Amino acid sequence: MLDLVPGRSGAVLADWLTGRGEGFTSGVEIAALDPFHGYKRAIDDELEDATAVLDAFHVVKLALGAVDEVRRRLQQQICGHRGRNVGPLYGIRTVIRCDPARLTERQWRRFNDAVAADPRHEELFIAWQGAHELRQAYHHKNLETGRSAAEKVLATLPSCPIPEIARLGRALRKWKDSFLAYWTTDRSNNGGTEAINGLIELNRRLARGYRNRDNYRLRMLLIAGGLRT
Repeated sequence: MLDLVPGRSGAVLADWLTGRGEGFTSGVEIAALDPFHGYKRAIDDELEDATAVLDAFHVVKLALGAVDEVRRRLQQQICGHRGRNVGPLYGIRTVIRCDPARLTERQWRRFNDAVAADPRHEELFIAWQGAHELRQAYHHKNLETGRSAAEKVLATLPSCPIPEIARLGRALRKWKDSFLAYWTTDRSNNGGTEAINGLIELNRRLARGYRNRDNYRLRMLLIAGGLRT
């Protein structure tokens, strides 16, 4: 973490970048961000020469969230409720978010049984396929192959018959340049920042929060290895 700044908005980011000065902003070549237009506007205004890259973690998170929306909608339509500890779709709510390559035989069996339990569950299977095709694009070792897979996803998702997946496809199409930039900037992402933020969030919860911002900042720098004598 470079700093601890109150607020999560494009204006806050723009002000922070302005405060770094021309020497800092002129040296930024790539800016990874989550799909929030406020951040994108700030990057476009303050980092004119930088390439904005949509962060892979947040893209996959959006896709898996869309699949879970389909699951909840189907469960509501079929069972009359979105989530209880009964019903085949509720039982695979965590399985559908896992990487298919890491599923065990038991998990595959549970998934297949849940999809086969009702013909209407086919809609969830289609959504699951679309989301994990997007995920797989990030896993290709060859950048050209990965970009081709991503372009195919951009071309097909907006016309998907599943409304939640079609909405995801339209959103990615709006972010097309930043989405595809992942494969032209040697897989640039903000994974390092997310890892540090994970440490911060964990320790903030363990401490039940902080009343003093200066103590909070020092503690988080210590946790993240940024405190130097």
